[in-house]
This record gives sequence, structure tokens and C-alpha cells, in this order.
Amino acid sequence: MSGLREDHGDPDAAVLADHAPDGVLTLTFNRPERRNGWAEDMEQGYYDLLVRAAADPDVRAVVVTGAGSTFCPGADLSRLGGLGAEGARLPHKPVDVPRQFPKPLIAAINGGCAGVGLVQALFCHVRFAADTARFSTAFARRGLIAEYGVAWTLQRLVGVENAMDLLLSGRTVDAAEAKELGLVSRVVPRADVLGAAQAYAGDLARNCSPRAMAVIAGQVLADQEGSFDEALERSYIHADRFIGSADLREGVASFLEKRPPRFAPLGSRESTLRAP
Repeated sequence: MSGLREDHGDPDAAVLADHAPDGVLTLTFNRPERRNGWAEDMEQGYYDLLVRAAADPDVRAVVVTGAGSTFCPGADLSRLGGLGAEGARLPHKPVDVPRQFPKPLIAAINGGCAGVGLVQALFCHVRFAADTARFSTAFARRGLIAEYGVAWTLQRLVGVENAMDLLLSGRTVDAAEAKELGLVSRVVPRADVLGAAQAYAGDLARNCSPRAMAVIAGQVLADQEGSFDEALERSYIHADRFIGSADLREGVASFLEKRPPRFAPLGSRESTLRAP
């Protein structure tokens, strides 16, 4: 066990971890003095905690949010200033950790969400937004291209023309338009956004099979490419693994007996993430 339940960490850390008894881990970007601007310590802390959460059987779902009035408005401008020097290079770090996280990853977007902050939100499986939240790709307005594969991700969420609009203009989108476009699935009052995301994550943690959710998340990613027939064949392969399984027996029994299910946690092989 990774000890996330007992280890609350340094209260001044760039990312805070709070593990609730229901199996929901809340991770909070914690650089409010810099409006949670993305920087090396935040990235490393977030990715490290996700790797630990993936391996911890007591963690069944993760919610990510921001301290203070913003979620993450993009790269810390002091970092961007250094990257503007001639000959500078952006570190090419893998994004497999958030993108392939095997447990439900839910964003509670409590405020400004732009640039690499938007990229991280889009890696989440489901996104809740405060009604006061604002969104922007921002890259073109900072003299940058669409980073971290966001051109691939965005067009699959909102369509080619909307992705072109958001990426070329870098314009600001309010929460209502973000929901209309498909950037987020829920918009709630700002005071309720974290609680709503945690309640949703808690429902998944209590009532859904961890193994099934891990496979489903992988299916959605894999099935963005290829044909329907290929997706159908993969679904048959996965279904064969679940037919006759303990998860299926428990899912049926709990429904018939009108009680909460008692699904086993993910096994170590199913929850392994490669550390960055």
C-alpha cells in the first residue's frame, strides 16, 4: 500500500493529497500565490501522486482541483519567460500518467483553466466546472503551438471546426459555452463544484467495478482510432474476460439483493503506471 490515506504531506507542497474514507483521493494544485501556474514542482508532484494512487488499492477514484480562485491558468509566466530565450527547449515529458490513469479521474475546475492547465483538465475522464470558470487554449496568444497533443484531444471532444476556433483564437470561453461545446459535462455553482465532483467520484468508488471502469476508460481511448468492427472485436475480447468473473457475480448479486456491491480493488498489474 502506498500510504496515501495516512500521508497528507507538506501543507506547502505544490500538490496536496487528501484521501477520504470512501476511497476518493482529492489532489489540489497548491500554488495560489502564483494562481496555480504550471511549473516543474507541480507537474512532478501531480504525476508522482497519480502513480501512487494507481497502485493504492484504497484509492478508487481521484478528483483534481485548484487552491484559491483558479484551477490552473497555464504555465507560470516566469517559466515562460525563460523558455523565450534563444536556444531554449521545452522538456518533452511523457503524458502517459494522467492520460492512461486506470481509475476515474475527475476534474473540479474551480476557476481559470488555460494552456497546459486546460490540457491537464482534458486528460481527466469527466469534468465539472464552476459557473464562474473561464477556459482558453491560450497558446497562440503566447506565441506557442498546440502543446502536449491537445490538437488531437480537443478535436475529438468538440469537433474539428470548434477545435480550430479555440486553438487559433485562444479566446476565452465561459462555463456555459464550455458545456455547450463539450469541454465539460457539468456546470455547478462555484461553491459546490468540488463537493459535486467528490460526490460523483464517491458514487463510482462505491458502486462501480474498478476492473470494469479501468477497461472502459481504455476502450474509449483505443476506440477513438480505427473502425467500428475493430472496436467491436476488442469489446468481445474484454467481455470474455468478464463473463464468469467474480465482478460479474458480485454485480448481479448486489443488484438482486438490493445492497451496495463489494467489488475487489484493481490488481497490481491492472493498475500499474510508469513513473515519469
